Amino acid sequence: MTELVHLETAAGVATVTLDSERNRNALSRQLVGELADRLEQADADESVRAIVVRSAHRVFCSGADLSEAASGGMQEGARAIVALQRQIAAAATPVVVELAGPVRAGGLGIVGAADVVVAAESVTFALTEVRLALAPAVISLTLLERFTDRAAAELFLTGRTFDAAEAQRVGLVTRTVPDDALGDEVAGVVGDLVKGYPQGLRETKRLLNHDLLARIDALGEQVAAQSADLFGSAEAREAMAAFLQRRSSGA
Repeated sequence: MTELVHLETAAGVATVTLDSERNRNALSRQLVGELADRLEQADADESVRAIVVRSAHRVFCSGADLSEAASGGMQEGARAIVALQRQIAAAATPVVVELAGPVRAGGLGIVGAADVVVAAESVTFALTEVRLALAPAVISLTLLERFTDRAAAELFLTGRTFDAAEAQRVGLVTRTVPDDALGDEVAGVVGDLVKGYPQGLRETKRLLNHDLLARIDALGEQVAAQSADLFGSAEAREAMAAFLQRRSSGA
């Protein structure tokens, strides 16, 4: 199989790059598994002080792989995404997400789990689950720790697209910068992180993510089961089939 997630390490920084252009970095079983593996490798590397997660292409992540979801059960897939969010939050090494392009649905769970998120001004977001007869069940584990209650209610229920500036206002994004300044801004963030001692970084993350990890541990299995039930429902299967048909026809 072609590798979908790459890992490079230099000068104390591990760069994890999503590279599944054919499906816009959808959260397929292969991509999620490789991402978890690369993150584990980076976190175990004693020379690494910061992990950057980015995309090789225009889209950061398009959400769940609907082709896989439409053809089989999602119980294990939902559990894997719960575990991925927990892995990011529990990592001893700070995780920085670099956003140069759109993020949809399940991809926001990766963003929500990260410690620092830097987004280009042109980036857009949407929680489109309700428009497919689904709910953002699994990613609510991280997003409800980031969003204000009112923002979560509106964005979860409407499924509308929102921009990077709004994402920063509601707590999803740490910093928004002009598109041509994204690389320099991320370099500045990781430049500061690599000055930290491993113990300091690890223990500070433990303080910051205590409540988030407690939420994941308490509700992870419940929301994974809810997500699997929704993906398997007749209403969602009909909605996903219609979406896939529209996409294949270019509508």
